[in-house]
Amino acid sequence: MTPNVDRFLSDLHQLRSFGAAGDGKGVKRRAFSTADIAARKWLAGRMETAGLEVHFDPLGNLFGLGGDRSLLIGSHSDSQPEGGWLDGALGVVAGLEIARAAKEAGGPPISVVSFQDEEGRFGVLTGSEVWAGKLDMAQADGFTDESGLTLRDARQSMADLAGDFLPHNRFSGFLEMHIEQGPALDQGAGRIGVVTDIVGIRDMRITFTGQQNHAGTTPMHLRADAFQALSAFNTLLIERIANVVTPQTVWTIGHVALHPNAASVVPGQAVFSMQWRDGDADRLERMAAIIRETAEDVADARGMSVDLGPVLGIEPQQMDARIQDALVGAAEALAPGDWQKMPSGALHDAANLAPLMPVGMLFVPSIGGISHDFAEDTAEEDLVLGLQVLARAAASL
Repeated sequence: MTPNVDRFLSDLHQLRSFGAAGDGKGVKRRAFSTADIAARKWLAGRMETAGLEVHFDPLGNLFGLGGDRSLLIGSHSDSQPEGGWLDGALGVVAGLEIARAAKEAGGPPISVVSFQDEEGRFGVLTGSEVWAGKLDMAQADGFTDESGLTLRDARQSMADLAGDFLPHNRFSGFLEMHIEQGPALDQGAGRIGVVTDIVGIRDMRITFTGQQNHAGTTPMHLRADAFQALSAFNTLLIERIANVVTPQTVWTIGHVALHPNAASVVPGQAVFSMQWRDGDADRLERMAAIIRETAEDVADARGMSVDLGPVLGIEPQQMDARIQDALVGAAEALAPGDWQKMPSGALHDAANLAPLMPVGMLFVPSIGGISHDFAEDTAEEDLVLGLQVLARAAASL
């Protein structure tokens, strides 16, 4: 079972062309966009050519099935609004090449998957979360993106391709290859990272509603400025969680929408995303309580209302010990001494599958530690090494 390196790289660069942006270095391929659907149809064609059975489920998750009780390899092919060309796509194309090489060698059965909406246009790892049974489809259908489009409406663009949800017991385990999306490997920690665990994540939307008013005639002490509430929330939150978090804990206000978003109007409403990540589930819950209390205190102090949306998220997950051993053995054979075990600070579809089946992940370096940006890149020789380590581990499993 020997992967074809040239074919792998050719497919990876071809996938890059769907939604190409940033002078062709990055991609804009959000879930259910025209570029995303075109990419999924192209991937389906490559799977069919490889002799795999193509299957789309109701959410747009794409499977290339290599046989019953097969090892599943893959990731996702959607991107951030301004994304890199390797994030997710690398794992899908690596899975395709290994499944194809297995077919050519006469076995073992290996399948490939590209999960939908991993990047969270509508939720958090939406495609794998619904498929894993952690999120009800009816609930997911009500999720909206920042423009107000519902998932139910978005997925109608693929309704003609949709089949049933596949049973989990069809697969014996899951492997996901990914760029690290951080600086450790690039700064000399090795060329291969064998993932030990994936952090948990919490995500919610918070809305402060004050009073829209004239920016020239409303005195500062009489304003109910929703943006000032957001600013005060951020400052107070940093103070309140200082004794709870660790150096590995992260939190982000990543999306802010002001209404009416005009230079001469005091903002009457601020809607923003609040996301936090840590490897300890108890710490995540303690942070959630502090975030809620802080938002309510800020609103009360300023005579405003606050709406706290539902908390979405995924629990921290350990990777399977046997699969870690297989990846370590393959890494030591192909890159002796040039690998390390490491946690994942980024969230991946593997976290949703870990409660269902044995799961493992492999990282390759991200140049400069950059990801979720057009500048995201990895040296070609590291992409190839990652493919070869993953294929060797898959064969041993």
